[in-house]
Amino acid sequence: MSRQQLSLTTRQQHILWATIRHYIATAEPVGSKALVQEYDLSVSPATIRSCMSMLEKVGLLYQPHTSAGRVPSDSGYRTYVDQLIQPSETLSQYVENLLAEKLNWEEAKFEVLLRDAAQILATVSGYIALITFPDNRTTRLRHLQLMHLELGQVMLIIVTDSYETQSVLMNLPQSEDDSTVDESIVERELKILSNFLNSKLRGRTLTELEKLDWSELDREFVRYADFLSNLLTELTRRTVVPKSSPIMIRGISEVLRQPEFSEIDQTLDLLHLLEEEQEQLWSVIFKVPEELEFKSRVKIRIGAENSLEPMRGCTLVSANYQQDQVPVGSVGIIGPTRMIYENAIALVEAAADYLTEALSQPA
Repeated sequence: MSRQQLSLTTRQQHILWATIRHYIATAEPVGSKALVQEYDLSVSPATIRSCMSMLEKVGLLYQPHTSAGRVPSDSGYRTYVDQLIQPSETLSQYVENLLAEKLNWEEAKFEVLLRDAAQILATVSGYIALITFPDNRTTRLRHLQLMHLELGQVMLIIVTDSYETQSVLMNLPQSEDDSTVDESIVERELKILSNFLNSKLRGRTLTELEKLDWSELDREFVRYADFLSNLLTELTRRTVVPKSSPIMIRGISEVLRQPEFSEIDQTLDLLHLLEEEQEQLWSVIFKVPEELEFKSRVKIRIGAENSLEPMRGCTLVSANYQQDQVPVGSVGIIGPTRMIYENAIALVEAAADYLTEALSQPA
């Protein structure tokens, strides 16, 4: 879809802005009388009608019925978003403070944090909030530790830079003479080995593990060579990169109260997409088409700009969150095209900034 901007006069911009604001607030077609009563446009009703007629001719407004007022088209919303509004700085700061107040990165699991963040966005916006888990292809090892268990077993515990924890249980290798090894010696060796592994693996992505060359292990760790090989094979098997990361979704019940979702078939298609087709949804949220790569890092897909049919009556506002300047996940809001765009943009940007900052905290 072309992103070429229409050249509107100041008056035409004001009337388009007022028409869209009124429609967002009421969900009712807008006539010149309503604009005269609600907005100080300093022009006559006849001038407003003439201007609205021109905006309809260029495709920014349309009449759902011949006797009705006018409503914004997808192109009208696009012009409104690109030229006529600014994100709400007040709401952005409010959400950043709310996330910092409600989320505890020191104690909670990462999954819980994303769930709570999505719920906050859904509650504040009144729309569907979506947050993808970090893409495993870019997840990096933050810390690991080997713990000696009973019966000759050891557990490897790893913490990723997205604060997720995983563990692998393995049998300890036997010494060459099969004699019983002093427990204190094993503890000491595992501590040294943990430090060794941290020095070799910290900061590497999980998918890099299988490419590491362990043929030149330090001499003191030769006895552990097969053990390390098996352990890393098991670890990489458990962290096979999926085609997409899970998506945390909140706020469905709230947004379904909007009049745009009164059509049961359209609603069911959207619910099926959200619940059963998350792989398709993930590719839309996290993978940004080139034609939508413009100055703002917040991406807005309005109506027919959405590639998935169930979303053609919706707007998706999304922004990637990053780690080490690499996009690893995305925050999104889905609502009707009759959306309070200033708020949605501010919410998504604030949440993406917060997650980026949180994931960049030192170990």
